[in-house]
Amino acid sequence: MVESQREAVPRNDGGELDTALAFLSFARSCVLKKVAGLNEEQLRRRLVVSDTTLLGLVQHLTDAERYWFSYTFAGDPRYADVDFDMVVEPDRSPDQIIAGYRAAIAESDAHIIAAAGPDVLTAQPVGDSPRTLRWVLAHMTSETIRHAGHADILRELIDGATGR
Repeated sequence: MVESQREAVPRNDGGELDTALAFLSFARSCVLKKVAGLNEEQLRRRLVVSDTTLLGLVQHLTDAERYWFSYTFAGDPRYADVDFDMVVEPDRSPDQIIAGYRAAIAESDAHIIAAAGPDVLTAQPVGDSPRTLRWVLAHMTSETIRHAGHADILRELIDGATGR
């Protein structure tokens, strides 16, 4: 099968944060690529037993970005109670959801870049103790790439587009 959305993995190797951010950015880009060019019906289409849709995945990842980087890492109380829901309310447009994800990414990147390094501890504990930015980056990269895989499958079912 020909991959119609192929993108090379990052080659960044200029230090721990540079490499980690490059791979997180790559994962985010893969998610955004999966929603590009689809109409609202396609983005909201439910193709699996769960309520997972492409638009719902983006909404969920927006909440994850805000919770882990803005709240847990940086301490911003506005994002303490995000719900991580994948069901998108009908009054929220795809443009709003995707713009929100892009804004959350920009906010997260600003927190990462402003950090003194990967050993900086989170403002909020994870479980019983703080974790490092390194841990948050690893967690969010794995979370994002996991959902990018879900998006790969949903996109292929919608219109046959494949590739990372």
